[in-house]
Amino acid sequence: MKGQNTNREILRLAVPNILSNISIPLLGMVDTALMGRLESEIYIGAVALGSILFNIIYWGFGFLRMGTTGLTAQAYGQDNRRECVAILGRGLLFALGSSIFILALQHVIAWIGFSLLQGDEAVKAMATQYFYIRIYAAPATLGLYVFHGWFLGLQNARYPMALTIFVNLLNIGFNMVFVLRMGMKANGVALGTVCAQYLGLVFAVGMFFYKYRPLAALFERKLIFRVAAIKRFFAINVDIFIRTVCLVFVFAFFTSASAAIDSLTLAANQILLQYISLMSYAVDGFAFAAESIVGRYVGAKDSPHLKKSIQHLFYWGIGFGTVFAVIYGLFGKSLLQVFTDQREIIQAALPFVGWMVAISLAGSVAYMWDGVYIGATATPPMRNMMLISTIGVFLPVYYLASSAHGNNGLWLALLIFMIARGITLGLLAKKHIFSLNRGH
Repeated sequence: MKGQNTNREILRLAVPNILSNISIPLLGMVDTALMGRLESEIYIGAVALGSILFNIIYWGFGFLRMGTTGLTAQAYGQDNRRECVAILGRGLLFALGSSIFILALQHVIAWIGFSLLQGDEAVKAMATQYFYIRIYAAPATLGLYVFHGWFLGLQNARYPMALTIFVNLLNIGFNMVFVLRMGMKANGVALGTVCAQYLGLVFAVGMFFYKYRPLAALFERKLIFRVAAIKRFFAINVDIFIRTVCLVFVFAFFTSASAAIDSLTLAANQILLQYISLMSYAVDGFAFAAESIVGRYVGAKDSPHLKKSIQHLFYWGIGFGTVFAVIYGLFGKSLLQVFTDQREIIQAALPFVGWMVAISLAGSVAYMWDGVYIGATATPPMRNMMLISTIGVFLPVYYLASSAHGNNGLWLALLIFMIARGITLGLLAKKHIFSLNRGH
């Protein structure tokens, strides 16, 4: 019975997260399919390269969601409602300040980013146009991160689901109108994102006042600026930031290395990365549930429920990873036709579909440990293991394998990177997760 209750709690949080998360790669798939049906692979490459910079920016600021979830869940476990509201205030203030900083430095970011990224000049020119339109979504995007994390920290997965699906359906709709009806190219995809993000932020504010208006009455400015809380907020988020930058670096490096081979390989690998995105966002439904559940039990110092919940969370997360591995093993080649009708891109991607099976299995373990460590706010070891996996594993494997094995060497490096993350975090869990006396 206890196991059934644990599973019900997990599914109550995970299922809405899965539904909302799946809509995220669907957006990328629609963008890829729209660009893939234009007259050249340049358009796919432009969105891919332009998206790299936003992955670096927005994934880098992903700590606003993750840190907010862990801190809010622990305050919720302690039944500290005033601190829950203060965490929301801190997150939104930081999101506003960060977005102003991003907009002020947009030309510097673009110059540095496109100088470092490899690719054809035609692809870079179109990617630059994409960048200068989408950058104006920054305030809305970062604000949405905070609301998403805060709702989830309060054990409310339905609001993030509604918010994410609302934004991504709007985005898909805008993109199709701008590209198919108005004849825009990559710039239409960028403009669609900007419109959807701001409408999503309005929706998030409305949901907050609809359900949590009583909590707004507990707002105290002095709590937001409490020194100890700010120090902890920054310490946790800096660790998550470093961890996320490493993750973004790996995928940015992967895309840039693909472009260095040729534009056809870049297009093929970009399509295959959509397979990984679909798997990761589905498994992340359980990882997000782990952030919320683990944070709650750590805050309440409830060790028995913490251990049992983590055990069941891994059953679900790895189980979903296995399902995707089987699907890709059986139907991975047929799925290529969903993303493009260009025969040369399909032929270029076919030899590498098998990597999707192994990465689905290895990635599911790594993603689940990330959720556990974020919920427990055990961020220093998570940061350190990511640095080791990136610098000590991914890069050496790539440079050793790519010269002899080309694109296969690139995919091998990504697989070993995933395996290293899962193993190292698992080995440290006894000390940093299951010991509730570790402090914060």
